[in-house]
Amino acid sequence: MNCLVDGNIPPSSGLSSSSALVCCAGLVTLTVLGRNLSKVELAEICAKSERYIGTEGGGMDQSISFLAEEGTAKLIEFSPLRATDVKLPSGAVFVIANSCVEMNKAATSHFNIRVMECRLAAKLLAKYKSLQWDKVLRLEEVQAKLGISLEEMLLVTEDALHPEPYNPEEICRCLGISLEELRTQILSPNTQDVLIFKLYQRAKHVYSEAARVLQFKKICEEAPENMVQLLGELMNQSHMSCRDMYECSCPELDQLVDICRKFGAQGSRLTGAGWGGCTVSIVPADKLPSFLENVHKAYYHRSDGSLAPEKQSLFATKPGGGALVLLEA
Repeated sequence: MNCLVDGNIPPSSGLSSSSALVCCAGLVTLTVLGRNLSKVELAEICAKSERYIGTEGGGMDQSISFLAEEGTAKLIEFSPLRATDVKLPSGAVFVIANSCVEMNKAATSHFNIRVMECRLAAKLLAKYKSLQWDKVLRLEEVQAKLGISLEEMLLVTEDALHPEPYNPEEICRCLGISLEELRTQILSPNTQDVLIFKLYQRAKHVYSEAARVLQFKKICEEAPENMVQLLGELMNQSHMSCRDMYECSCPELDQLVDICRKFGAQGSRLTGAGWGGCTVSIVPADKLPSFLENVHKAYYHRSDGSLAPEKQSLFATKPGGGALVLLEA
């Protein structure tokens, strides 16, 4: 196969450019071979494929790449993978703003350390609740096995984990395993030498963020008068949790979020893996022109009069369709 690749997603910006490339490659390869797979099967294969570069990513980007439909947002759920329509408010738009800080997930261990911290937190929570902890990999599995709500899982986290960071020795004592077993059987190769793990903070973020997602969907369904304000508050809470509990923000993202709120966004938060990349803001439609102009001046016009790179990508967006193959006759 000879392939020419082109695209307009800024790389390393938290807008799933790498997943877009993987999904495109998967779809093109199937088409060339004359094979068919369901969108769900293809999304799961593409998610697995990305892990070969050593990044312990999830499957959300690949799922929405294939399952997206024009005019509706999607609630993505896993085990099994499924997508539910969520009708967004008509009086507001979502605006993407690139911080221009590039984050290469594959070149750093930030991302994988968070995955391992969540894995370790899940195992300690499972052990605390007398579950078969050695089979548990994800925080969601603990909640599912206990059959309790996300809010109740937050209370279990308070009881079971302490806010102070854990070192490898303490984790081994809690689980009754050796350091060698921890390194070889649980940690990924690029996290084996990490000296501290923040388990309490990561578990609190994941369970509270999952609760916010469901709350967001509920508000969209009920459509109260102050809907945009309520959705914005959830996005603001999300950014605070990403910044303080998951620690995946950076000074530029925090500055950009503050600027967006200052100029009319009801809510603003980082999007993507974090540590750089973009923010997403919910902006009342009637404020959009002034919002774009003011954010452009405040963030992208440098104090020396120069402009930030052209890849700044400040733009309003709406839900579009998923990946397609267009064959010219």
